[in-house]
Amino acid sequence: MLIIRDLMVRGYKTFKEFQESGEGISTNILADRLQKLEAGKIILREPEETDGRKINYRLTERGIDLAPVLLELLLWSAKHEQTGAPCELMAQMASNREAVLAETHRRWKDRDPNPLLPPFSSKSSSH
Repeated sequence: MLIIRDLMVRGYKTFKEFQESGEGISTNILADRLQKLEAGKIILREPEETDGRKINYRLTERGIDLAPVLLELLLWSAKHEQTGAPCELMAQMASNREAVLAETHRRWKDRDPNPLLPPFSSKSSSH
């Protein structure tokens, strides 16, 4: 789910971005998870437009359909665990679920590279 989260809300798309996300996942486990998500038709691999040797990952339509579930998991974790997400942002997302999901789908459809959530520090206030 972390890879799906990073694709969907953080705008990550490369192996290196997933590896450096702060989750501490080893390269062999990450490669295995990416392969399993691809086999499950949740993500697909695409060559980088400017350098065909580089691979980008993208959610499939099946993968983006997980947006409502992922949003609820993000909101639940912010409510019950200390996260780096600002409380105000999570409250805003909770009160505007439909708008958040619509924007998530728009960004996916339009291939908008901007992350849904801005980067935030793990030192933010608790929830």
